[in-house]
Amino acid sequence: MTIAAPPPAVMQRSHGAGLIAVKSVTNRTRLDRLHQSGNAKIRIPETRTECLEAVLINTAGGITGGDTLNWTVECGMNTATVVTTQACERIYKSLGENGRQTTAITVDEGASLFWLPQETILFQGGRLQRTLEVSLADDARFLGLEAVLLGREAMGETLDDAFLHDRWRIRRAGNLLHADDLRLDLRSNNTLHDPSILAANRAFATLVWVGPEEDGEVRALRLGRVRALLAGSAGASAVGPKLLIRMAAPSGYALRRQLMPVLEHLLDGRGLPKVWRT
Repeated sequence: MTIAAPPPAVMQRSHGAGLIAVKSVTNRTRLDRLHQSGNAKIRIPETRTECLEAVLINTAGGITGGDTLNWTVECGMNTATVVTTQACERIYKSLGENGRQTTAITVDEGASLFWLPQETILFQGGRLQRTLEVSLADDARFLGLEAVLLGREAMGETLDDAFLHDRWRIRRAGNLLHADDLRLDLRSNNTLHDPSILAANRAFATLVWVGPEEDGEVRALRLGRVRALLAGSAGASAVGPKLLIRMAAPSGYALRRQLMPVLEHLLDGRGLPKVWRT
């Protein structure tokens, strides 16, 4: 008698999708629509300002190969919204597939959206393909951040097998304003510590601010103020209505210390989300 071998185990995958839409009611931003499914959850803490704060939660605790996580943010006219995450997103070791995250953001006339997720931690063997698509009205404001930590500092983890593809597309009135593709593939190229790339740093961030058209003097003043706040391995440049900032730091703690004063400045006095201070 021949006994058939059991079928190979199928790894369970997590899939989540969340949508939040906001509208303006008597000069305050209020929830219009909310949808959440799977491991994607959205919470709205109480605030005492006209700005609505939304906290995105991945109840799976992280992303691994084959997982998907999709966020949609729709900001109605004359709204002000801050979107952040409950904690750092963890990218766990994969058996070969990429984990995938997509974010689609729409910001209507006179609205402001501050996209400020906490840091992404890329574990040894982690694989992430992430897309950020932003559509802005002519006079909309947008502040977007993505910060990445390479390995778990507390465990002394050093990455020599990991993959990250971060794709940004920001359009205003349908015209492409910013395109960015960051690709790190440590399976075939382990040169992160090259002086021309990250040197001794293990944390980095990209920050993009977009506002209405300004004259050259106002734009130069804003750029000068941001550069005065920057420290360490960081740089800022301005092209038209866009301000682009890139940072690198030896640790996540050092990166956050660089980020916070710049974020506070670009938030126009609104203050950072509560979860950033706990």
